[in-house]
Amino acid sequence: MGHNMGKTIKDQMGQVVAQGDSARPAVILVRTQLGENIGGAVRAMLNFGLDELRLVAPRDGWPNPAADAMAAGALPVLEQAKVYTTTQEAVADLQYVAAATARRRDLEIPVVGTNTIGTNIRGHLARGLKCGIMFGPEKAGLTNDDVVLADEILTYPINPAFQSLNLAQAVGVFSYMWASSALSETGEDLPPVFKEPNTQPASRADLVRMFEHFEDELAKSGYFYPKAKSALMKRNIRAPFIRAKMTEQEVRTMRGMIKALAKGRGQRGGIRRGEDRD
Repeated sequence: MGHNMGKTIKDQMGQVVAQGDSARPAVILVRTQLGENIGGAVRAMLNFGLDELRLVAPRDGWPNPAADAMAAGALPVLEQAKVYTTTQEAVADLQYVAAATARRRDLEIPVVGTNTIGTNIRGHLARGLKCGIMFGPEKAGLTNDDVVLADEILTYPINPAFQSLNLAQAVGVFSYMWASSALSETGEDLPPVFKEPNTQPASRADLVRMFEHFEDELAKSGYFYPKAKSALMKRNIRAPFIRAKMTEQEVRTMRGMIKALAKGRGQRGGIRRGEDRD
């Protein structure tokens, strides 16, 4: 893989990489039938910071143009995907493997749910173990010969009367669980990007200039009447703006609105005294 491709993947990882997920599980798609589902799966993977794709005997061969079309901006993940002939070869270097399946199996393999799989895998990765998660083909899912290679079975709280989850959707659910487990470890429920303000809070100097601009235009329109109450009226105008904790951008927007209204008032004439002041 070239330097530029690696940089592209790192850039697309977004906040998950920034949170320090240098070790991530591989996603293993076993005997996938439709290229579109492979493309949809990698799109879901990269949305949540997963970039290692392993393919076991894809039905329509590899590479597959149908996968490219569905992958959107996740093409680098497809381009670095590894292809294997058998499931055993695909998991040979892994030290922990989970198998995603909705069916009960007559196998003595522990079963884990959606609340624990992410933290389980993070714990194994923290110990230096290489990890992977297997998904079976669309029609019938993983065989018992595939599942027996897994340390644990992952099952979703799916409707037992309708266990028909699209492969790309199933990968997306796991990818979300992986990303959200990083937040649960820190006790957070929002990615850091949503807790960072888009702009800084406005300074008091900016607010005062906005107030003076607003009040000046109101005075020109005859708003402050009677004059004896103008000081009280100005305080009543300023108080809600202070409570609003306006940002720099909001102050700039407000001043642009005042300017536009003032221009319109100049074209139409001022309001009459006593009208629209409250």
